[in-house]
Amino acid sequence: MSAEIYRDAWGIPHLRADDVGELARAQGRVTARDRAWQLEVERHRAQGTSASFLGPSALPWDRFARRARLADTARRCFTALEERDRETADWVRAYVDGVNEGLAEATAPEFGRTGLLPGRWEPWTPLGVWLATHVLFAGFPAKLWREQVAAHLGPDAVALFATDGPGTAGSNGWLVSGERTVTGHAIIAGDPHRFIEDPGVYQQIHLSCPEFDVVGLAVPGVPGIAHFGHAGPVAWAITNAMADYQDLYSERLRRTGAGVEALGPDGVWHRAARHTETVHVAGEQAVEVEVIETDRGPVIAGGPEGLDDGSPAALSLRCPPRVTGDLGFGALLPLLRARRVADVDRALDAWAEPVNVVQAADTDGGLLHRVAGRVPVRAEANRTRLVPAWEPGHEWQGWHRPPRAGLTDGIAVMANQRGPAAPLGVEFAPPHRAERITALLAGKERWSAADMPAVHTDTHLASAGPLLDRLAALGPDGLTPDAAALRTGLLAWDRRMDADSTDAAAYAAVRGAVVRRLAAEPAFAALAVPPAYPEVLLPWLALVPRIAFALEHLLRAPDLYGIDRTAVIRAALEEVAAEPPGGAWGDGHRLVPWRALPDDSAEEPRLSGDHDCVLCTSAVPGLTDRAARGPAARYVWDLARREDSLWVVPLGASGVPGSPHHRDQQPLWLTGGLAPVVTDFDQLTKDADV
Repeated sequence: MSAEIYRDAWGIPHLRADDVGELARAQGRVTARDRAWQLEVERHRAQGTSASFLGPSALPWDRFARRARLADTARRCFTALEERDRETADWVRAYVDGVNEGLAEATAPEFGRTGLLPGRWEPWTPLGVWLATHVLFAGFPAKLWREQVAAHLGPDAVALFATDGPGTAGSNGWLVSGERTVTGHAIIAGDPHRFIEDPGVYQQIHLSCPEFDVVGLAVPGVPGIAHFGHAGPVAWAITNAMADYQDLYSERLRRTGAGVEALGPDGVWHRAARHTETVHVAGEQAVEVEVIETDRGPVIAGGPEGLDDGSPAALSLRCPPRVTGDLGFGALLPLLRARRVADVDRALDAWAEPVNVVQAADTDGGLLHRVAGRVPVRAEANRTRLVPAWEPGHEWQGWHRPPRAGLTDGIAVMANQRGPAAPLGVEFAPPHRAERITALLAGKERWSAADMPAVHTDTHLASAGPLLDRLAALGPDGLTPDAAALRTGLLAWDRRMDADSTDAAAYAAVRGAVVRRLAAEPAFAALAVPPAYPEVLLPWLALVPRIAFALEHLLRAPDLYGIDRTAVIRAALEEVAAEPPGGAWGDGHRLVPWRALPDDSAEEPRLSGDHDCVLCTSAVPGLTDRAARGPAARYVWDLARREDSLWVVPLGASGVPGSPHHRDQQPLWLTGGLAPVVTDFDQLTKDADV
């Protein structure tokens, strides 16, 4: 093996090889060494086989993965990749060879706990991992929620809940041009917001060969560096564009002697593909899953007999990779080889999904701010709700041209708000994070890489405004002394969600009580009982989270279905005053990473921030103050000198419990600190064990 593997002080792998193929092989090998358990969990999730060792809790996902045909789509996309781009296909194969070599010698305590033995990756497996990771990224189940709201409250009510939903993922990202930095060269910084997982969803890595030398954040199980990379002369980063590029069709299905048929828009019944698959479940009997696919796409809910509650429904999902056979992997090698923003721009023309807003800069002063990804052109109704498969007018009619944007005062900020991707989406994040970042950057004439943590860790909560305004309007009359004192304290609060703030804890307690009381109002009773859709879709249909994340709209609306919001807020204030939280925000607001195997003994560190803070550590008001979502990494790419760049992840470089690098970055992450990016191989230690 011609590759060399080094480690820095944080255990981050730095790989150097003679050619691209050997480098990919080394990346696969070191990833399997560091993240064997994680890789195998992701492989099984892509295949819909995770319940075979994780048990019944994983069954809902496996059902969805089988019915959505994730593995079959990945196979199709790899076959098409081989035909269209043999070099990239061979590069992916080399990565898979490395993964298999690493898995053959891998050890992890989770394998012993579950009895799982490391399996073997196929060439298409990285595509399956990518697809399984991002299939819910665009939040297509939100269309089911809009259907529910429209059905029970009327179409006008949908706008009240038009906000970032509980199942979506976002990011902060900002680009500061050279005219606004101390070096005269651009800086790109930000943090992707995703579910915090143990092991982490991003892998810090350095890939070097004669063709390129790139540091960045890789997705374990996928070769290269897709989302966040610094190649020296050019760097790039992304945020979720919040585009809508997946459609849900209501299908009319019937059984015949030959199988299943679906009614098409031409008024004719067409044969649907159908077969059954067996899902094995640890500790329980195997489950049969019927897999049906119409001309629109795989049926992910219901069937010829309807849903489990007997309602006559069947829903098919139409996704670009299933339609085109392309997951955008053709962009990955050109990204690594990029030297200027024009190279990044050309590479991203091949990007498929998820649809992102990209920011890039180079050492020649080039800047890039564009949307990348594939969004179909179709009827407006497709973007907002379920559409009937048997009616014409809902077909896809080509692809949107990805929008571009410029900078304002030398700065570009994206935080999932309505920006360049606005024509491509329906629901976007509130503007608070973007506006706050913009204001912070405007407060300093020249910025350096070392200045950026002050932006990453800002805890101002602008979305507190509507509730505090109503508290102010409430007045102290009629309140008990304790409630009046609580109100006075909240109105004097600085609106910062700091872990040590007792006022922040009090605000969160009142907010949660308001959310619960609103959710209990009779006007919303019908929304409290979601239809019998698959369990994996239910987070988008849960009433309390929907009320929580739409609270601003619900409090600002001129009327809310006759609900006496003053009485609701008064009652919530009295409730909290009678039983105050008795501590600071961080006492209850703690990090709870997702783990494939739950660990009740794991520490839950205290957190600052909140959903609409720049320091976006998302709990679900009214349900829990624990946070499972937040910055899955932080990065600062300095174009003046790459060695002045900085990064951190929530836990560490290793996914192996007990490793010195399993959690060694967490103290930095919790306090807003960043580790230095090392690129000089002379400063690294050669890893003799890999």
